[in-house]
Order: sequence, then structure tokens, then C-alpha cells
Amino acid sequence: MPQPETRLRTILHVDMDAFYAAVEMREDPSLRGKPVIIGSAPHKGRGRGVVSTANYEARRYGIHSAMPISQAWRRCPEGAYVRPRIGFYAEISGRIFDIFRSFTDQVETLSLDEAFLDVTASRRLFGTGPEIAARIRQRIAEEERLTASVGVASNKYVAKVASDLKKPDALVVVPPGTEREFLAPLSVARLWGAGPKVQARLAQLGLKTIGDLARNKPEFLEASLGRKLGRRLHELANGVDVRRVDPRPGRKSLGKEVTFPRDVEDRARVERTLLALCEGVARSLRKKGIAGRTVQLKLRWDGFETHTRQRTLERPADMTEAIWPVARELFRKADDPRRLVRLIGVSLSGFDHPEGEQLRLLDDDDPASGDAVHRELAKTMDTVADRFGRDALKRAALLDSNVRGT
Repeated sequence: MPQPETRLRTILHVDMDAFYAAVEMREDPSLRGKPVIIGSAPHKGRGRGVVSTANYEARRYGIHSAMPISQAWRRCPEGAYVRPRIGFYAEISGRIFDIFRSFTDQVETLSLDEAFLDVTASRRLFGTGPEIAARIRQRIAEEERLTASVGVASNKYVAKVASDLKKPDALVVVPPGTEREFLAPLSVARLWGAGPKVQARLAQLGLKTIGDLARNKPEFLEASLGRKLGRRLHELANGVDVRRVDPRPGRKSLGKEVTFPRDVEDRARVERTLLALCEGVARSLRKKGIAGRTVQLKLRWDGFETHTRQRTLERPADMTEAIWPVARELFRKADDPRRLVRLIGVSLSGFDHPEGEQLRLLDDDDPASGDAVHRELAKTMDTVADRFGRDALKRAALLDSNVRGT
């Protein structure tokens, strides 16, 4: 039976519009109207970094977050390329989150510019969900001169879809009971867990819209996509998402580092150490049942000069195979061969809850799934390490190393 109106949840998903770029345009009005790309220097198409974010003018050129900066430059060489100022953005984000918490203490942080808010208990004080959303947007505009898009719905998934539907500077409300109708005409690409491979499989099945999935029986989807994925997509297609807003701050990052007994010149040794650290971080992530989106490298030279570099992945990672190549590239980009290395470290942040991870086309135990072999190997190594010790089973690249990643 449907819940009474008084018991229905009211969830907001607040997403700042092109946050980093919007801050830079606010600080430098000469950037307004221009394509603005936040990232490392493109070096006329030879840069090796990635795009952190881009404003809506730049997105018309097909530029998006995580795109190689060299590719962005080729698409839009006349754009304004601005180095990110993460500390400055974090300061502004803190003030915006203070606005959120003035309406409710049920705030789940997703990133510096994105959050879920459960305002169910706030309605008596501040009005309906749409009214609270409008007040939040107004305060952000007045106090920070920035815009936010907000989705209002009875659950997290529908609120997230709603906030993204008419960006930028939009307020989209999905009244309780209309979730399935709201989702029906939208592309299956808007389903959480429906990556390119899943979309291709759905197209083979003749399922192009979310409504197409909702009209099918869950057993059909489970047989076609795998039990876990099929069931989950059927629930989402029908607007069902029982997850709660989680305000717990949790751990911000998980990492490991090594200070060498003597400063090291041998880069091969440094990279072997980095691989071992990535292995240890990945194992710790799997034990905790979490995955991280942002890989950060920490590098300290002789003389204690310390540098950090980071990159955000397209999907959360808890496997060495995903973390190690990025960490190695960050090291090689930051390296100065003339210097000796005193310390090397790697960490992961931007954690996803297990239910928020990208669902795979087939269950993890299906040998046909994309990274099933690597995942099964990782599970075996975890089991051996738990039973016989961390050095009982090693990668071949680490056999001649006494570095311990955990």
C-alpha cells in the first residue's frame, strides 16, 4: 500500500552548475561568454593533463570532465584554459554546504559541488520541498553569486535525474506518485549502472527508454542482464530507490606512503614501491567495501619539498589494475630526474557506497564479465593474504622487492 503523504520522504539533489568554471567567471568577468576549461595547461595540444570541468559554452564543443586536455585544446584552441584552485573552491563549497545545513542536518556530501538533502523533517519549519529548494537556490545566488540546479523527489535516484534534466539554473519537481511517468520517456542512459555495454545490450533487446524497461517483467531483465543488474535496473525504471540520505562524514581518503631510509635516485625502485602501495590501497578499499574516484599521488624530494598530483577516474575503483596506471602516470608527469625521492605515496578519495558503484553487465562471478578475471585474482590474493600473510603471494613485478603495501 502507498505510504501516507505525511510519511513520504522529500529528497533534494543539489548540483552546482559547472562549479569550478562558474567560480572563475565570477572572479574574472572577462571570462563570461567564453569557453572556459578548468585543467592543466594544454601546451598547444601537447599537454598531458585532463579537464576538471568546463562551462556550458565549452561543452558545446564536446568538451567534458576527464577528457584529455590535449583533446580539449584541439576541439577549442580559442578557449580560456584556467588552472584549478581546489583550495579556493573548497572554501566556497564550505559556505554553500552551510546553507544546506541551515535547512537540514541530513546532508550527504557527494563532492565539493553536489549533495543529497533529506528535508522531510524540515517541511514544518521551512515549507514544502519545492519551497525549500527555491530558498536554497536564492541564497546561493545572493550570497555566492552562483547558480545551482535542484531536483525534488521522493527518493535519491529520481531527484538526481531531475536535477540534471534542465541544467543550468533549474528547479525540477517530481511530485510523489509520478516517478514512473516522469522517467518513462527518458533514455536508458540515465539509469544508474547502464554504461555503454549495458546500453548496447538493452538496444539489442529493443529497450530504448526507461519506460520500455519498466513495462517488462523483472524476470525478463534478470535473465537477459544478470540477476543483480536486471533487478536493480527494473527497480530504478519504476522509480524505486529505498536508499537513505547518509549524513555521516566518513573517511575522506584512504592512502599509504613510504619514506625511504635513504633518498632514492633509482626510478625503477620508486615505481615498484608505488605499485606495492597501490596494491595495498586497493586491498584496503575492497576490505571496507568501498571504491574511490580520485587518485592522488604524494611526492617528496630530498630537502622535504612536497608535491601532490591527482586525477579523477571515470568510475570508482578498488582494483590495482585501475589505480596503478594512473598513479604511475601522475608520478612520471611530476618527476624531476635531477632530484632524489624521499617519500612516495598514493591515496584514493571520493568514495562511493557499494550500492552506488557502476553495476556490471553481468554478475561479478560470471566469467564473461569485463574484469571478472582480475577481480577473481584479487579476491584470491586477499584470501591468501588474510590467511598466510601479506607477503605469501606477490605480483611478479614485486618479487625482488621487500616493499609492503599494507
